Amino acid sequence: MNLMYTLSGFAVGLLVGITGVGGGSLMTPLLVFLFGFKPAVAVGTDLLYASITKTAGVFVHHGKHGSVDWKIVGWLGLGSLPFAGATLYVLKNLMAVGKETTGAITFTLGVALLLTACALLVRSFLLRKAAKQQIDDDHSTQENSGRFSPRWEKIATVLTGAVLGVLVTLSSVGAGALGTVALLFLYPKMSTLKIVGTDLAHAIPLTAVAGLGHLSLGNFDLDLLISLLLGSVPGIWIGSHLSAKIPEQVLRPVLATLLLVIGTKFVLQ
Repeated sequence: MNLMYTLSGFAVGLLVGITGVGGGSLMTPLLVFLFGFKPAVAVGTDLLYASITKTAGVFVHHGKHGSVDWKIVGWLGLGSLPFAGATLYVLKNLMAVGKETTGAITFTLGVALLLTACALLVRSFLLRKAAKQQIDDDHSTQENSGRFSPRWEKIATVLTGAVLGVLVTLSSVGAGALGTVALLFLYPKMSTLKIVGTDLAHAIPLTAVAGLGHLSLGNFDLDLLISLLLGSVPGIWIGSHLSAKIPEQVLRPVLATLLLVIGTKFVLQ
């Protein structure tokens, strides 16, 4: 069975490398439906898996490209990390009094997948629009180019982080596609490279905090985590190299449709 986990990790990593879709939106449903894991264990393990795999990506974005806006990461984290902690606190107390949390996690996972599917369909359009509006990649974020005034911009960014904090903690889904779309809306003139780098940098502490919280609640499988990592690392590497050869306009709608079906199934359970 460990080999099957590794092969699944490879398949998901391959798709992530090709499409840039967050692994959580693919991995968590796979663990629940194919391998029969409880949603809480699937979410907790996937969060720690995501925090590890995303770290390497941030080193590339920050070190090689300088494409992380740490100020925006800070504002997002100001909303997401406290709300992730609050969500974990609520889950812990519900478990302490014997309340079943599976239903809430399953429903939230379904909603997050539906939102992610919608985000996938508009993400490419927003990226192209942002690229057209961008005059100078090197200076576009220095003037911030936000949609709102500086004061409301900060408030909107913190609130966006808060929503992501709750969604990601309950479902392990949303730190990728939803975070990117939110940043594209808030900062329409920011370079696409910085959008991706900033979203990735924010996802690491969020998935780490949420994942460690689920670990403390017992929602974790170490053998599963190791097996997934053994498969996903080479999968992402190969997928990244194949991404230029496989038309994204074909794969992305297929993935969005798949997530819509899976998300609806979770919501209706």
